[in-house]
Amino acid sequence: MKYNQYLKDLTLISEIGLGAWQLGNNSGWKSMSEKDAVELVEKSLEYGINFFDTAPIYGHGTGEARLGKALKGVDRSKIVINTKFGRTDSGDTDFSSDYIRISLEGSLKRLQVDYVDSLLIHNPPLEYLDGEKNEHYEILERLIEEGKIKAYGASLDTYEEIKLLINTTGAKVIEVLFNILHQDASRAFAMAIKKELGVIVKIPLDSGWLSGKYNAESTFNDIRSRWSKQNIQTRAHLVNRVKEIINAKDNLAQKAISFCLAYEAVSTVIPGNINIAQLTSNLESINNPVTKELIKNLEEFYLNEVKHLNLPW
Repeated sequence: MKYNQYLKDLTLISEIGLGAWQLGNNSGWKSMSEKDAVELVEKSLEYGINFFDTAPIYGHGTGEARLGKALKGVDRSKIVINTKFGRTDSGDTDFSSDYIRISLEGSLKRLQVDYVDSLLIHNPPLEYLDGEKNEHYEILERLIEEGKIKAYGASLDTYEEIKLLINTTGAKVIEVLFNILHQDASRAFAMAIKKELGVIVKIPLDSGWLSGKYNAESTFNDIRSRWSKQNIQTRAHLVNRVKEIINAKDNLAQKAISFCLAYEAVSTVIPGNINIAQLTSNLESINNPVTKELIKNLEEFYLNEVKHLNLPW
């Protein structure tokens, strides 16, 4: 496992982290028992993972609670925990500045820790990202002074969102939607390096499409049911094109994760893992790197064949 800088002068983090969405008891998604969730975290630690990403809304609080239970007794100085606020443990949204402290205190209690390394605004409307028009960032700075967080930032999807946040706040962390089919965030990578930001890559497998297990006839009855039949057919075509560009003998998921890892700005990538076998396979991405030529080909594919489609997440 390679370890990268996340926050300046603090603990380095594993280049592949564990996203805790799957740990929670999620309605409308594949749920995991508490026993399996704890075992998945314990196996992650054995593999050298020390970065854990969670949020109150994951499993309506159960994601954080199970993560906290699994990490109990682990040397706190050697692990890095990122959580969020704005999407609540009750399933509602509350991005108001008054709710920041309430949300954080709930997260700390569920996680059984005194502080989190980073706290992110969880995919808020654009207007909340402007530090010159919101008092959120003054509150976040005070939380740093109090020792309850070490840094703050936001979970974002587009370059314009990232640019607004970076240019108007003291954010030191961004969590970005970035994968072979969604490369807009990479336009901010040079800026992130210059400002020494920690960069978390979310959804590296495009909600499972870049695992290669779905096709034009696939149907979904969970959160992904938001996709129309046309959306599904379009994605299926694009995945087939990716398979043509990537050697068909290679593991598509591992190459997709390795593509994200290839960018200097990226601190960690958090693929979803629903069991230990999937975790183990995803970690093999470290031993299955992409070449500079393949990166160039995938970037050109995005610019020429994908970008204009404005694929819905």
